[in-house]
Amino acid sequence: MEAMGSGAGAQAEEAQVHSAMLWSIQEAVQRQTLQIGASACGATAVVDVLQALGITVTPETVDHCVRTSLRRNQAPLHDYLHSRSQAGATHLQLVSGAQQASGGRVVGRFFGLYPRRRLKLVPWLARWIRRGAVPIATMNMQRAVPEGEEIPDAWHHQLIFGVAPGAVFMTNPLDVDQVRQMIGEEERKDEERPKTMHLMIPAAYSSGVTFFAPRDSDVAQELLSSSDLPLL
Repeated sequence: MEAMGSGAGAQAEEAQVHSAMLWSIQEAVQRQTLQIGASACGATAVVDVLQALGITVTPETVDHCVRTSLRRNQAPLHDYLHSRSQAGATHLQLVSGAQQASGGRVVGRFFGLYPRRRLKLVPWLARWIRRGAVPIATMNMQRAVPEGEEIPDAWHHQLIFGVAPGAVFMTNPLDVDQVRQMIGEEERKDEERPKTMHLMIPAAYSSGVTFFAPRDSDVAQELLSSSDLPLL
C-alpha cells in the first residue's frame, strides 16, 4: 500500500481542522425553525440553539424570554426611526433569553468581530462546535451587499449548524454564507460603487458570534473564561 502523499495528507488535515457539523444539511432542512415572527430572527435562532442542545421550548416562550422589540410602524417619524434602531434583539437579549427559556440550564458568551479581529474564522468556529458549543452569528447585512442587490434594512441573527473549508452553514434561511467576506469588508470603502442615498440609523447591535453551551459543561466554563479576540 502506498503512503498518502504529503499534499493529500495536508488537504485531509486542513479539511478536518476546518470542518465541524452540529447537523447534516439534510437534518438542518428538517429541524430548522423558520422565522417565528416579525423582527424575531434572534428568538428563532435561540429556538434552534436549544433544540441543538436537546432542550425543547416553544417558540412563543423563547420569543417572550428574548423580549423581541418591534418596529413602531404607526408612530410619528422620530419615534419610528428610534424603534428601527432597536427592532429585533441584541446579543445580550439572546444570552439572557436562552438562559431564561432553558430554566438556567444554558449559558452564552458573545465574541465581538468588529472592530476587526485577528482571527481565522472557520477553524475557530469548528473548534468550538467540536467542543459542543452552539453558535449564533449576528451580522450587519448592509455590508458586502452583492452587486445589483438592494441594501437590506436590518441586521440578522442565524444559527451556525456547521462549517467546512471556505463555508459557514446557517439556518433561517438555510444557507451557506461567506461570512468571512462580510467581516473582511466591514471597513472597506469601495469608491467605485454607485452611491445611493440612505438614512443612517445607529443600531443597538454588535456584529460577532455568540456561543451557547450547557451551564455545567466544561465548554461553558472555557467559553466564560476566554478572553476577547485580539484586535487587528
